[in-house]
Amino acid sequence: MTNAIRPYVLAETNWKSVKDTNYTVAILPWGATEAHNYHLPYATDNIQAEYVAITAAEQAWNKGAKVVVLPTIPFGVNTGQMDISLCINMNPSTQYALLRDVVEVLDGQNIQKLVIVNAHGGNNFKQMIRELSIEFPNVFVCALNWFQAADAKDYFDEPGDHAGEMETSAVLHIVPELVLPIEQAGNGSAKQFKIKGLREGWVSSQRQWTQVTEDTGVGNPIKATAEKGKAFLDAVVKNVAEFCEELHHANVHNMYE
Repeated sequence: MTNAIRPYVLAETNWKSVKDTNYTVAILPWGATEAHNYHLPYATDNIQAEYVAITAAEQAWNKGAKVVVLPTIPFGVNTGQMDISLCINMNPSTQYALLRDVVEVLDGQNIQKLVIVNAHGGNNFKQMIRELSIEFPNVFVCALNWFQAADAKDYFDEPGDHAGEMETSAVLHIVPELVLPIEQAGNGSAKQFKIKGLREGWVSSQRQWTQVTEDTGVGNPIKATAEKGKAFLDAVVKNVAEFCEELHHANVHNMYE
């Protein structure tokens, strides 16, 4: 019988293995719990973040990098979706408190590197990382959006912003059994801001989701396929794995050249 326990996935491994492993890089998948058009599951962001984190960790581990994937944080900033049933909001201040506690543990155990693998557009960790760098200068904290780790335009006709071709293709590859038939999806059409600066993106604000889209999607999923999802995810995972491998070898006190 083959041992199915993956030593780089904390939720699966055990103290017998952990106590003898000198982990150098912790990976924290962070998603959200929210509606994704009619056809995708509420856990879409969590599924994608965890898949990328674990698959990339496997590749890095097989090349000698001592990485460990922490359990996925399933709640994101959904302040613009409070009127959509069971979209669960976690305020940025709450996210910071949770993240700080994790970094405090890593700091105390001399794990000096943390990679947040984010899957939700409403999450933004940049300012949190700035604050953490003052209190925990020995822990290098960084964050990536998995969907930006490769160029989606090379793989999709119209990637979309939320539950569109890209996300639908990714979930079709990872957990096709959780995706409704594509003909049951909405077309993901979305309204734009009336004001020019907001519409062009050089002014930022929060979107009120139910005023933007009727089906909660932004982007048409009609051309999504599992094959496209696999190709894109393979490219993403390769890049994330290579980053984690490099970070494993890096000296956090000598990061510049």
